[in-house]
Amino acid sequence: MDHILTAADAALRTLFATPKASEPSPAGHSEEPELSSDERRLSGALMRVNHVGEVCAQALYLSQAAVTRDPQLRESLLESAREELDHLAWTRDRLDALGSRPSLLNPLWFAGAFAIGLGAAKVSDRISLGFVVETERQVSEHLQGHLGTLPEADTPSRQVVARMQQDEERHAAQALAAGAQELPAPARLLMKMAAKVMTTTAHYI
Repeated sequence: MDHILTAADAALRTLFATPKASEPSPAGHSEEPELSSDERRLSGALMRVNHVGEVCAQALYLSQAAVTRDPQLRESLLESAREELDHLAWTRDRLDALGSRPSLLNPLWFAGAFAIGLGAAKVSDRISLGFVVETERQVSEHLQGHLGTLPEADTPSRQVVARMQQDEERHAAQALAAGAQELPAPARLLMKMAAKVMTTTAHYI
């Protein structure tokens, strides 16, 4: 029950509170670039998608931590969630700086990701970790794509995305080292399809 209450509290803070990072943003003290209206709109849309990804990351890690009975794994998942909270704060800062907004569907994204993470964790810890590995691999690919799409002049956003990609790859490596079981191909394909729907929708809404 304590874990469920903790997850509920985290959900409220993720969705309705201003996130606070424990580490300074990778954008540091970079000056806000001069962007055209189209460039600013594009950067805002891409960072909104990335912000949604971090909302989902909170849901996934917290749901998995709430289910596992392995104290060491629970602490590892919660530590990853804390690091992802930095990402949530950094992407929200970029949205504010770009004059954009978070996705209006964030409660839906959180609920869906929480349910998926809960389901994976109830199967087994190894499957739960396998889900982490595949999720982080897909997120890393997605962020690499954004690095090729963000306006060259938007250095602050590019710095944030590059750091996020490094962290996601590390989380995948940690899950593998902890004994993750690779997910079957149909499951990986379904995850890609769901991610495509989410990113396409969040780009605009």
